[in-house]
Amino acid sequence: MFSNILLNDNVILGIIVVNSLLIFLSGFDFGPNANHVIFLLDNLITLIFVVELVVKLQAYGKKYFESKWNKFDFVLIVVSIPSLITLFGTYYASNLSFLLVLRMLRVFKSFRFLKFIPGIEHLLEGVRRALKNSILAIIGFIIYLFIVGMISFFLFKDISIEYYGNPLNSIYSTFKIFTVEGWYDIPEQISKNIGPYAKFFVYIYFVFIVVSGGILGLSLVNSIFVDAMITESNDEVERKIEILETKIDLLLQNQKTINQVDLDKNKFDT
Repeated sequence: MFSNILLNDNVILGIIVVNSLLIFLSGFDFGPNANHVIFLLDNLITLIFVVELVVKLQAYGKKYFESKWNKFDFVLIVVSIPSLITLFGTYYASNLSFLLVLRMLRVFKSFRFLKFIPGIEHLLEGVRRALKNSILAIIGFIIYLFIVGMISFFLFKDISIEYYGNPLNSIYSTFKIFTVEGWYDIPEQISKNIGPYAKFFVYIYFVFIVVSGGILGLSLVNSIFVDAMITESNDEVERKIEILETKIDLLLQNQKTINQVDLDKNKFDT
């Protein structure tokens, strides 16, 4: 009876909804008692997911792993198991405190929602194809980001340590500029520590970065990605139209043949 319940996808979806709500509520302080109840319920649901995995492995055997979604569920359940370590109590938790960070992995259980979204397989397949078709553009953008980041590092490492103090910070700051969101904050800070003539060239430099990397670069990658997804959908529509046209041609040809036979018959009767 219990096994049949865990094999019901609607029941599992309901448990996932409740678990996601508990994860959300765990971020608030409702007092020691309420927080402890939320903690116990969260770990209880994790145990239910583990039992669900065992039940499905027994029910389906090797066929369980033939489904990509089952593989996805398996990984999510396994990575959430370390969160159960806190059930061993304060003593064990204090001695194994370095493992408690693994409790954050329980958040990944919410990803199981994806399995129940209608048409998600088609959407994910479209994303996969789009990524495959736009991989060269993405690599080119990353290379350009690296080049501009390193140039900016050597130009401003002594002027703005916060943003360009090391290559990693420089690349990250460059990426923030590429996003165009709040890009003016960085050049404004740099301009406070330089003369008026240098300030002019700094502004020109950052405008060029915004235009080339943000407006053109990211837009190009995005357009290629979207175009790849749309193209795949259009190809499927065109294929169906071609099949439909072929069937119409056959119907017209058959009708033409029937009409010709009827015409010949009428002539013969006459």
